[in-house]
Amino acid sequence: MKKDYAHSSFAHIMQWVEEDVVLVPVEWLKPHEEIKPKNRDKLLEMTKRWGGFTKPLIVDEQTGAILDGHHRHSVALILGLKCAPAICIEYLTNDLVTVDVWPGCGRTQLTKEEVIQMSLSDDVFPPKTSRHTLADNTPPIFFPLDVLQANHY
Repeated sequence: MKKDYAHSSFAHIMQWVEEDVVLVPVEWLKPHEEIKPKNRDKLLEMTKRWGGFTKPLIVDEQTGAILDGHHRHSVALILGLKCAPAICIEYLTNDLVTVDVWPGCGRTQLTKEEVIQMSLSDDVFPPKTSRHTLADNTPPIFFPLDVLQANHY
């Protein structure tokens, strides 16, 4: 089932604001690489202490492929959240978003198509395989855990 989560016309300028953040179903999100459990556990404890999410995931609007935020997704799963804050972008055709590989990951290159294919498969790349270049300035947000535990998308 294809979902298309609407967004504003920010994709061509990569300057995101709070209004670009939408709540999406956690079950719709698709990881393409593994997480580091120690990093996830640290984020889980901080998320519990804060009582909410303070940074959105970056997601392909067509497929739900997670481009940035695998650890936040894992935290959402552990906490049993129904939805997560995300910025949904048109990944494949957006030239302002690029993908490369991290040094030492065992690959020399990676394409956007391979990222999408992996997210749609039952497998994932090792942690720190894909290195996306996109806006680092995600807007400051706060979504309380009780809101994310309800169906508010």
